[in-house]
Amino acid sequence: MAAMTLRQRLRRIRMVAMDVDGVLTDGGMYYGAHGEALKKFNTRDGEGIARLRDAEILTAIVTRERTAIVIAEVHQGVHDKLALVRRLLVAHGLTLAQLCCIGDDVGDMPLFGRVGVAVAVADALPSLRQRADYVTLLKGGEGAVREVCELILAARGAA
Repeated sequence: MAAMTLRQRLRRIRMVAMDVDGVLTDGGMYYGAHGEALKKFNTRDGEGIARLRDAEILTAIVTRERTAIVIAEVHQGVHDKLALVRRLLVAHGLTLAQLCCIGDDVGDMPLFGRVGVAVAVADALPSLRQRADYVTLLKGGEGAVREVCELILAARGAA
């Protein structure tokens, strides 16, 4: 049996799990006058996530960091991302083959090679880029998530 193409695997995706720092942000930290940590998000990524939801594709934020970001399904302080993702998939009746993971650093490594489509952002750790099924053209925080959303939607004929 011939191996599935990336497009065929993207067509099967029903959930996208992504990191925050370095994926939805550029990985930089900004601090306000009172020491509060601020993060800059790209609105194009937000629109991409909204488009996935409109197409009934679940989205989840899975990060080691703890922050006050407000997104529908957020799992913070996660050191074993693979275990958490498996629980999410079971809860939604999905398989690893139906999951797309977007990452940038060593914490995302356990998911790569196990999920349907593993994506590294353009400025991800070189070892993660080497294990990725797809490396974005855009860097984390600069629209990389939107790029992946559009790929999934195009594979499903919804772009």
